[in-house]
Amino acid sequence: MLTLPERALRYDREHSRNLRALAYRMLGSRSEAEDIVQEAWLRWAEVDETLIQHAGAYLSRLVTNLCLDKLKSASARREQYVGVWLPEPLLDQELGWSLGPEERAEFAHDVSVAFMLALERLSPLERAAFLLHDVFDLDFEEIGKRLERSPSACRQLSSRARNHVKADYARREVKAEESERLFAAFNDAVRNLDLDAFANILSEDAIMLSDGGGKVNAVPYPLKGRELVAKTFIGFAKLPTSRTWHIEPARINGLPGCLILDSATGHLVQTVTLSLSANEPGRIDAIYIQRNPDKLQSVLAALRPT
Repeated sequence: MLTLPERALRYDREHSRNLRALAYRMLGSRSEAEDIVQEAWLRWAEVDETLIQHAGAYLSRLVTNLCLDKLKSASARREQYVGVWLPEPLLDQELGWSLGPEERAEFAHDVSVAFMLALERLSPLERAAFLLHDVFDLDFEEIGKRLERSPSACRQLSSRARNHVKADYARREVKAEESERLFAAFNDAVRNLDLDAFANILSEDAIMLSDGGGKVNAVPYPLKGRELVAKTFIGFAKLPTSRTWHIEPARINGLPGCLILDSATGHLVQTVTLSLSANEPGRIDAIYIQRNPDKLQSVLAALRPT
């Protein structure tokens, strides 16, 4: 019989990574995902492991149900959310938010903002069935046990969700050189406040989404179109309040981006994540700006030395 510290170590080594990845995709919130994984551990610590045939299956079922309960209470909050909702950003140097290297499913490592937004449009059960099948590669018999639905019902949920995701989101692998070149062009245009250069790196139907959560200023609705996005972004960069801001490159949610920090205060003002166009190679088709200070806390925590 393992001691409690030994069980905690094994839980962290064998299960927490996949559970965290599942919870983040279900909830779109790093902090809530951490809470779910911690709650799962507290419940697991009270279970007699000798009575559980498959610990991984038991724990992922537990985390799925905890996430579904959280989503029920979150739905009302999302309806009341001020402005655009975006997921909490993840810095790529953080470990433990994607599945292990052995996973080969199409969406196994995808935590891009566009993918997270596509998941956000699904119902909680659709999201769970899709993630468990298409990301975690479980069969519908097992998914049915976890969701307390028949295998055929879970198959329908997953199929409907997959169609919605693929209609909303085109997954594309981006070479490192292309990503670096586009970010360099973005960085130069912003530093030089060059409207034409900025517009030139955007796709024709580029969009910009900005999440302030009603706590700080942010554009309260999606902006669409190369000219409008360029004018708005560069317009904000020209404001007197932006003069002390500086850019630090970062990969966020698997995509090129940056942290905008205030040199005068040292505060993190916002994160900017760039999505590269699948239809117009070499251009940016979406800019995601996270300004909500509550959602930036996890980024600050990741930046602090341990």
